[in-house]
Amino acid sequence: MDKSSSNNKKSGVENAKNRQLNKYRVSNTGKPLTTNQGRKISNDTDQLKAGERGPAARQDYDYFEKMTRFVHEEIPERVVHARGYAAHGEFECYESMKQFTKAGFLQEAGKKTPLFVRFSTVQGSRGSKDTARDLRCWGTKFYTEEGNYDLTMLSMPVKENQDPMQFPDLMHAYFPNPRTGYPTASGAHDTFWDYIANNPDSLHMIMWVMSDRGIVRSYRMMESFSVNTYLFVNEQEKATFVRFTWKPVLGTHSLTMDEAQKIGGIDPDYHRRDLREAIDRGAYVEYELGVQLIPEEDEFNYDFDVIDSSKFWPEEVVPVHMIGKMTLNRNVDNEFAESEQVAFNPANVVPGIDFSNDPVLQGRLIAYQSAQYYRLGANFQHLPINQPICPVFNNIRRGQMRERIDVDEVSYHRNSLANNTPHETPPEEGGYKHYPKWVEGHLTRKRSDTFKDYFSQPRIFWNSLSSVEKQHMIEAFSYQVGSVNSKSVRQQVVDLLVNVDQELACIVADNIGVNRPSGTHVNVSTSYPSLSQANTPNYAYTQKVGVLIGDGFDGDEVISVLNYLQQNGVFIDIVSDQLGTVTGANGTTLEANKTFLTSSPYLLDSLYVVGGHSKNEALFISEIMNYIDVAYKHYKPIGVATTAQSYFQHASPGVIVAANHPDFGNEFVSAIAQKRFWNRT
Repeated sequence: MDKSSSNNKKSGVENAKNRQLNKYRVSNTGKPLTTNQGRKISNDTDQLKAGERGPAARQDYDYFEKMTRFVHEEIPERVVHARGYAAHGEFECYESMKQFTKAGFLQEAGKKTPLFVRFSTVQGSRGSKDTARDLRCWGTKFYTEEGNYDLTMLSMPVKENQDPMQFPDLMHAYFPNPRTGYPTASGAHDTFWDYIANNPDSLHMIMWVMSDRGIVRSYRMMESFSVNTYLFVNEQEKATFVRFTWKPVLGTHSLTMDEAQKIGGIDPDYHRRDLREAIDRGAYVEYELGVQLIPEEDEFNYDFDVIDSSKFWPEEVVPVHMIGKMTLNRNVDNEFAESEQVAFNPANVVPGIDFSNDPVLQGRLIAYQSAQYYRLGANFQHLPINQPICPVFNNIRRGQMRERIDVDEVSYHRNSLANNTPHETPPEEGGYKHYPKWVEGHLTRKRSDTFKDYFSQPRIFWNSLSSVEKQHMIEAFSYQVGSVNSKSVRQQVVDLLVNVDQELACIVADNIGVNRPSGTHVNVSTSYPSLSQANTPNYAYTQKVGVLIGDGFDGDEVISVLNYLQQNGVFIDIVSDQLGTVTGANGTTLEANKTFLTSSPYLLDSLYVVGGHSKNEALFISEIMNYIDVAYKHYKPIGVATTAQSYFQHASPGVIVAANHPDFGNEFVSAIAQKRFWNRT
């Protein structure tokens, strides 16, 4: 095949999912209103009544259809991961991975595969807030030529249990109290911490949730990990243990606990709005896909068990190799039809990817399909968002919401009427074949002794954190465990925590009113730079700056700064006391798209304080000072125009005053990229 033909084939594959979805996209704009059967409706605001003031008629089918459809239109929400949001994109392979896997979408550098991604929290309902301290989940559905491949990830590299038999118990403990129904989207209550105190294998995950990783700044700035151990299998039937990681190009960043709590009330949709707005602005969201590979023969050569999902594989020990990039470049057209109805299952793999003996993975392979049947019905694969781009042929003919109309007489395997079709496909022609891994042993409900080190890796994680991150974790434990009513449970938690770090446990004990624990932490001094967000990339790109401005500003100076910010991809909100035009001293005008009331300093990554004048001068100054106070206390960068010098009386880290900095624009952008100035007093 010549290069032109090859490129045409690639282009067709890349657009296949979009073409498929386009068949289902309908615009109602400009169309007449009809019933679901297509009958045009002349009145959709009034019931059919016996006289203008009379009782409603039973024959009013239009009302019956509209109302009964409304009260039945919700499907059961997900038991976990109910709160989420999604986007479309594509994956581009960096290099051929033929050496390790025969998966088709990883065979050729430059090959692109359409995909769909859904981000979510764990505990909260669909109506909860985005910014809860919680584990975040990330499902990616690759629409490959060999079938759909679902890669399900977590925002932390470890799972909360070593065996899936424990998962329902953990979730029951994590969910709101069954008597009261609260708290929502929070683990700051008795039953959750009682579970943690009595299940030490869950402590490692909790360390990560109590770290800054538990309150992500944005889905666009969230690292994620497969946690489970899979197998790559190549054409020679050689297997390699593999774990996956998505690394955000913008780096991994977080909110402070105070910001997360405040934003949860100010804008519960903060993360979904952030994702959607970035894509709408053309700031497409990028992540690199990395793999960690361990040869099958090296399975027992590490101080952690490679199939224990409560342990991470340190990048410094098992390097991450970047094999491709995801770009999210299109928002959903209909949140329910796409984000809510998408169905993931880690059992959905393609030839070249298989399962290890990871017990948590083995349990997950059973649970997901059942969940989708319950939520979406027997034929959930017919939904446009779940349909593969490759042909589907099988003997399924019945079930709820069957959309497809198969015309064959035969619907069973091994037949003569249809020449035994649809037929099986040999592995050498693309049929899926499981890797023939060696298994042996007696049936038992026991756990491997190699899983039973509960404290070394949590200790390594603690050792790896910066002093600021450690302080944040102390505050998180103090708040969460301090919210527990049972003093006995609070004591049990610190008695467990001392195994990770004695000082951490003692400070938390003092803060929550229990005895300092006896004993000390495990004797582990190892640390890894990759575990700390202090070492993540920092960019000004897509950071949101609030311009606090009134009439009388220096037009030349402000326009120059705003142009420079936009050139560096910074998002800008013009914030004043009223929406509409603000006018500079030289007649320059800007349009205020936010007010002090409709925005908030908690929703902004930094401030550009311009000042000026307003009809209500005292209130104007007060609002600016409030924004400055919040931004300053949360260590955010603040740029100060020459017309706003009166708002700052002394120099401070991260406060860039135009009058003192000839290269103000460049220095302000550098400060915006740094994001936090933790050395600020």
